[in-house]
Amino acid sequence: MIAVNPKLLPLLPRFGIQLGFGDHSIGEVCRANGVDTRLFLLICNIYTNDEAMVHPKDIEAIDMDGLLPYLLASHRYYLDERFPHIEEHLEHIINAAGPKYGNMLNHFYNEYQQEVKKHFKYEEEEVFPYIESLRKGQSTNNFSISQFRVNHSNIEDTLEDMMNILVKYLPGDILPKERIEISTDIIELSADLISHSLIEDQILIPYVETLENAKQ
Repeated sequence: MIAVNPKLLPLLPRFGIQLGFGDHSIGEVCRANGVDTRLFLLICNIYTNDEAMVHPKDIEAIDMDGLLPYLLASHRYYLDERFPHIEEHLEHIINAAGPKYGNMLNHFYNEYQQEVKKHFKYEEEEVFPYIESLRKGQSTNNFSISQFRVNHSNIEDTLEDMMNILVKYLPGDILPKERIEISTDIIELSADLISHSLIEDQILIPYVETLENAKQ
């Protein structure tokens, strides 16, 4: 599966699965790491096909204990690994570009990063504790998952502005090799974040709706 779609490789540590799994099957590797195989395959399917649709019966049939830990691990991956990696290379380009383009790049990147961090903070401080309370059958506040649905912000415009500077407007002699590398990194991060949002839309929200309906 990894050989067919290498973009699934970064998902493994988010499930606590390490490399070196030999010739074991997907089910064997998942069981050895305490991961529900159906949840693992469902998430991999969304990362493989962004038009994949999840049937409500699939949600009901799957053990969702690992969903929130997976989402939290994804947050840590973006904040602790992907953003610092991009920042390290972007700093070289900003310094070489001078104030005219460097300030704009810095502005759009910071705006992009802050929007992502704001979304993660909202999930970790408001949404996830609410879901945990529902799962435990505890009384909850007036929050509902429908509020989370409308809080999905669109940051693609900010990303497009930053990519336009890197690819179209920055003079060609300013670190062209590094610009291609960082542009690729940003595109990959953006695609990963889109898949992350799809998981929330296709799996998390329907799952929480079933918890809310059961509570009524």
